[in-house]
Amino acid sequence: MLPISLRQLQVFESVARHLSHSRAAAELYLSQPAVSMQIKQAENAVGLPLFEQVGKKLHLTAAGIELLHYARSMLQLMQEMESVFDEMKGLERGQLNISVVSTANYFMPQLLAKFIQAHPRIRVSLSVANRDAVIKQLTENIADLAIMGQPPQGTDMRADAFMENPLVVIAAPSHLLASAKKIQPKQLAKETFLLREQGSGTRGVVERFFVTHKLALPAHMEMDTNEAIKQSVQAGMGIGIISRHGIELELETKRLVVLDVDHFPIVRHWYIVHRKDKRPSTAAQEFERFLLQESLNMMPHS
Repeated sequence: MLPISLRQLQVFESVARHLSHSRAAAELYLSQPAVSMQIKQAENAVGLPLFEQVGKKLHLTAAGIELLHYARSMLQLMQEMESVFDEMKGLERGQLNISVVSTANYFMPQLLAKFIQAHPRIRVSLSVANRDAVIKQLTENIADLAIMGQPPQGTDMRADAFMENPLVVIAAPSHLLASAKKIQPKQLAKETFLLREQGSGTRGVVERFFVTHKLALPAHMEMDTNEAIKQSVQAGMGIGIISRHGIELELETKRLVVLDVDHFPIVRHWYIVHRKDKRPSTAAQEFERFLLQESLNMMPHS
């Protein structure tokens, strides 16, 4: 086997992640022929094809799947080495890739803006996705850390709670329960609920709430985003249960109200999640410290 260069590994990892030469070229600021040449050289070094074209789609071969595992490990080690030497030189710089679930995006931009202002030499990229996609980005070493309300199961991830995440029951201001006090769970059970898809954190909370009170899950409609839930609740289609962090604007503009329900808010937490086997960069450590300090100022106003 011929020696394989770090540049070839970097190009290969990008093509393998996107399954596209053109997207990898755009990400790495290379021309498509340059990407194709690097992949060809990597295949010559390995002595086996790394990709196969089926119709219009690109797929990894068995050799490509093996190489991807080693490529990610080696590129991660190189990043860690650079970070360690930067630290020894007293330099604060580096790249920080953060992935957040969509609800957390209501408060993350203002936190990130403050962090970037305090640490201008750290380059930050933010990806907003659903929970499954965020976990995938962590697993594939694309994200350095993630922010989510329901950490993944298993022992390969570390999750640290950093801020309360109160879940509240919302309705349109014209709803019959809008001005009611001490609403009981059995009253809620008669309403139509607008819920997130199965597997989402808030959906699990709603299901457990009704099980705890020995009630069947009420009539409901599933929606795949919190924005869709808010719009539908405003339109009077039903009531929803959502993070208080996601409705500040709607409460200020009186487009939504928080119902006074017994046993609510249900207080969960936001978590900083990262892989246990990945040494956090100086930038990631600094961001985690920053989040823990800032979280005290981030509680929503009553």
